[in-house]
Amino acid sequence: MRLTVLYENHSGFRKGLLGSHGFSVLVEHDAVKVLVDTGTEGRVLLNNMEKLGVAPDEMDYVFITHGHYDHTGGLKEFLRVRGRRIGVIGHPEMFRRRIALKPHPRQIGIPFTREELEELGAEFVLKSEPFEFAPGLWSSGEIPRLEWDRAVGYVERGGELRKDRVPDDIALIIDLGESVAVVTGCGHSGILNITRHASTITGKPIKALVGGFHLIGADRKLLDDVVENLDVEKLYAGHCTGIDSYAYLKAKLGGKIEPLHVGKTIEL
Repeated sequence: MRLTVLYENHSGFRKGLLGSHGFSVLVEHDAVKVLVDTGTEGRVLLNNMEKLGVAPDEMDYVFITHGHYDHTGGLKEFLRVRGRRIGVIGHPEMFRRRIALKPHPRQIGIPFTREELEELGAEFVLKSEPFEFAPGLWSSGEIPRLEWDRAVGYVERGGELRKDRVPDDIALIIDLGESVAVVTGCGHSGILNITRHASTITGKPIKALVGGFHLIGADRKLLDDVVENLDVEKLYAGHCTGIDSYAYLKAKLGGKIEPLHVGKTIEL
């Protein structure tokens, strides 16, 4: 399995790469290429793909971890440039209307309708249960919140705002043979829940957890819970993990954790 970071808060050390709030990675596994999330802006995603030698029409699937703008904002431009149909894996509730109240009221959901994305070639496969969509590649489906979670924002229903549990927060699970790798966009389900769910589905240990862990603003008790109870061989943290939280985890975990940046590659 080879993973290439296409969209992250921080750019790498190669001229021309752009860092921007958001997340997207390319996963290549047994000749199948999956674009996981699409960042916030299409122009940034496509710039980084071009600089890294990744062509939109090479993708076999798009995998959307959840319906927030910073993971879906580049999807429309990606589909437009690609110019032909592609399967888009996600959860049935990814198109929820979502709102954040701080620092000011604004919409934070997918900035496009399902219909306009389908017109550009998206073929949505939306399931709440775990399923294997290609050999060795699984959608986690909806993740049970057995421990803490990191849900944010509100959804609008019947003219009222209600806390958004982000039920569509799913993870990509890659079967490596004796172990699995897990890619999470933001980890709103809680990374303890996500990794335990992945192990339950596959019956295998977690070799690597890659993505945003949504630990911005987490208190020390929660971070210590990660250090003591997260049963993962290697962590690759970025996006919404938070600089202070990453620094704390780095101090505790040392070489077990690494940061993500645009252009970083991971081979497992």
